[in-house]
Amino acid sequence: MQRLYDFLRRHPTWVDGFWAVVLLGISLVAETANPETTGTGSPVVVLPVVVLLCATVALRRRWPERMLLLAIALGVVQVALDVETRVTDFALLVIVYTVAATGARWASRLALATGLGAATLAQLRWPNEHTGVLGDLAIVVFQTVPFALAWVLGDSIRTRRAYYAQLEERATRLEKEREAQAKVAVAAERARIARELHDVVAHNVSVMVVQADGAAYVLDAAPDQAKKALETISSTGRQALAEMRRLLGVLRTGEHQEAGEYVPQPGVEQIEDLVEQCRGSGLPVDFKVEGTARPLPSGVELTAYRIVQEALTNTRKHGGANAGASVRLVYFDDGLGLLVEDDGKGAPHELYEEGGFDGQGHGLIGMRERVGMVGGTLDAGPRPGGGFRISALLPLKPAH
Repeated sequence: MQRLYDFLRRHPTWVDGFWAVVLLGISLVAETANPETTGTGSPVVVLPVVVLLCATVALRRRWPERMLLLAIALGVVQVALDVETRVTDFALLVIVYTVAATGARWASRLALATGLGAATLAQLRWPNEHTGVLGDLAIVVFQTVPFALAWVLGDSIRTRRAYYAQLEERATRLEKEREAQAKVAVAAERARIARELHDVVAHNVSVMVVQADGAAYVLDAAPDQAKKALETISSTGRQALAEMRRLLGVLRTGEHQEAGEYVPQPGVEQIEDLVEQCRGSGLPVDFKVEGTARPLPSGVELTAYRIVQEALTNTRKHGGANAGASVRLVYFDDGLGLLVEDDGKGAPHELYEEGGFDGQGHGLIGMRERVGMVGGTLDAGPRPGGGFRISALLPLKPAH
């Protein structure tokens, strides 16, 4: 049925043509079945009028204004050549409705005026000898009402379609604005991540320089210390190189870092301090570390810290008065797992997606950008019974 409905919507002229053929068949049956009751008029004139009126039904949605003018012209021909009203004059009702629904405004007004005057003109042209003035008036009213109803119905459908079109246009515009805002949020978050990674790399390079100077100083006097310094330089250099590769994948803005000394960005060890700050502000936080802690790449540590920071900030702002949170850090052999949950009323998932919070990050947009930078995965959504859950897995080795 749905396929049939879609086919009919795609081929409206075929549908109208079918009903035009039905109307033509009924008219021909009525003309031939009882010629005495079908009105006056020569068959030479009646047949073209009948066929053309049916044609207006078939082509009404393709050329509504033209079919209205043709129907009016055929009505004038009927009056002038004494062709009384027939079954095919039902096409006038259809044309009035169609023009009111889809035609131009001038055509809609003309259709209304024609419909309201058609019954009166027909009654004057072919009066009923067996009715008085009141009877003729009743017939005019009875025949005019269908034309008025057809026009009102068509005009209401035009108004409804215009309203729906306005809603669709507004929805499309809002969707474009939402996409633009999301792109702006992504660009801003990438710029912020790039600045932070820039600080991480700069700090690692500073460590390398200090260790190199120290190794050169004690190379002859303390070879073992020099060896340890060189090992530190090697590991720090590899880490800086990995962070630099990530940095090159991030779009930077034209903003310049303020002059001053570069400082290391927060990492996993600072998460406990962050939890204590939240507890001091009145948010109960359960913090646990599972597995064996080990040194992590700076980008992974920074990503883990920012995810926990963003999640706890949103819990504190939107979780409600009695909300609590839990933070789990799990060290796996090949990755770091993060699980942050709260039991508050939470905020709608769409707000996270659109960056609706006014914290340092941009909701899930920022989290996904950060997790994607280190080649990890993120899963976030409402918890059953209330609250929100954020789960992330950060690999210890950068994705290539």
